[in-house]
Amino acid sequence: MAIHSVSQVNKFIKGMFDRENVLKGIMIRGEISNFKCYPSGHCYFTLKDAGGALKVVMFKSRAQHLRFQPVNGLKVVAAGTISVYERDGAYQLYVDSLAPEGTGDLQLAFEQLKAKLTEEGLFDQSWKKPLPVFPKRIGVVTSLAGAVLRDIYHVSKHRWPKVQLLLHPVQVQGEGSAEQIASAIEFFNKLCPVDVLIVGRGGGSMEDLWSFNEECVVRAIFASKIPVISAVGHETDFTLADFVADVRAATPSNAAELAVPDCREVARHVQNLQARLTSQVKKEIESRRLRLEACLRSPVLANPQSLLAARRQRLDYVLSDLQRLTEKVITTKKHRLNLWLERLDGMNPAGVLRRGYAMAEKGGKLVNSVEDVAPKDKLLLVLQDGKVPVEVVGVPAKAKAGKEGK
Repeated sequence: MAIHSVSQVNKFIKGMFDRENVLKGIMIRGEISNFKCYPSGHCYFTLKDAGGALKVVMFKSRAQHLRFQPVNGLKVVAAGTISVYERDGAYQLYVDSLAPEGTGDLQLAFEQLKAKLTEEGLFDQSWKKPLPVFPKRIGVVTSLAGAVLRDIYHVSKHRWPKVQLLLHPVQVQGEGSAEQIASAIEFFNKLCPVDVLIVGRGGGSMEDLWSFNEECVVRAIFASKIPVISAVGHETDFTLADFVADVRAATPSNAAELAVPDCREVARHVQNLQARLTSQVKKEIESRRLRLEACLRSPVLANPQSLLAARRQRLDYVLSDLQRLTEKVITTKKHRLNLWLERLDGMNPAGVLRRGYAMAEKGGKLVNSVEDVAPKDKLLLVLQDGKVPVEVVGVPAKAKAGKEGK
């Protein structure tokens, strides 16, 4: 019996697999597990069901076209060819296309990216910017062809003729369109300042609108310092650009209506304000006129001298009372002063001398008692009009005895 090498056997089995047409273009349903994508871009995972498992390879050339992110636990339908990897002697499915089971790959990709960006907070209302009330310049990011640009132009010019529209034409579907849209938004923010941006296109399938679901477009809208109106498709169409934009318009025409005011409505509003202001001013003038007439009819303004006469009479009374009170106070003070003067005069030695009395001094001191003098003492007798020197010739015996006893 011939002996074969492992390589020969693996090669033979691979040939058997390759010749079997049923294994070419086969579609297999299963649940993804052990998914791993290497830096090279090649993806390796396992498809399994309740009864078995199958190794799967998806090379970069195929994986880069995936709209969604394969994750463990996701049920998918894989289409490709089953062959043998000779080095390991293992058969595996080489995937050409992969689609989630029960839903389209675009819908799944939409939900996955929406969940990711929601978690990051890109759709939070706190980031929304208000639209300017009276914009002067509006930037438009859309295709040069089609009715979108025409609708935006006609509606905006009809509503606000002085507004200036600046178009940055882009592809709105197909390869590279998302990058063009994102680049146009950045262009207006960095190089061409406008008051508001309208980003959108006409209706279509989810595939047609997919550029507005691309992550680069969503992040460019979020990063825009200029308020952005999303106008993608029809009212029933929703894209991630609608969630991140500051305002979502149901249609491109509606976007133009949201971007600019209606000049006729503004004119009516101004007229109403003017009428209200005029009415208020008239009411105020009438109120002031009535108050003025009432003042003019008052007795005071009709005969102001009567008011002054009453005040003058009152002033006279006050002055009279003040004069009377002043005189009374002065009289009282004079009386008290005279009393004090009389008391002081009674205590004044000069007053006593004027009444015929005299005072004796000895050595510059007043003599108060006979005991203070002795015979032959020299004294000065103080009279009303001068001093007279005298000599003591004697003192009473009683006083003398008292002095000797001391």
